[in-house]
Amino acid sequence: QVQLVESGGGLVQPGGSLRLSCTTSGYIRGDGAIGWFRQAPGKEREGISYISITDGHTYYADSVKGRFTISRDNARDTVFLQMNSLKPDDTAIYYCARGPVPTTIPRFYRYWGQGTQVTVSS
Repeated sequence: QVQLVESGGGLVQPGGSLRLSCTTSGYIRGDGAIGWFRQAPGKEREGISYISITDGHTYYADSVKGRFTISRDNARDTVFLQMNSLKPDDTAIYYCARGPVPTTIPRFYRYWGQGTQVTVSS
């Protein structure tokens, strides 16, 4: 059974930083990407970053580019999302996911974590 578990969310002031972790278990054959998504109430799920499993290529949405960094620890099957210079608009539930194609389109991902809440507020 494949499982993904996010951690590291919480409450932070604007301008602060958080590091999210996504730990996976179970063997996944053929996956090409690990992605980070977020969803706020009343808004659609947004693909904000991914990393290619095959070559390590990374992508960032314009909304987070220059502030967020995705990385991967292959040995521990863990991906990280370092979030700096956080803004109130970053408030959302953050999800990690794995799928066959590097993309920001949610339906292409097959396995999802339960999500972790990030709240940016004074």
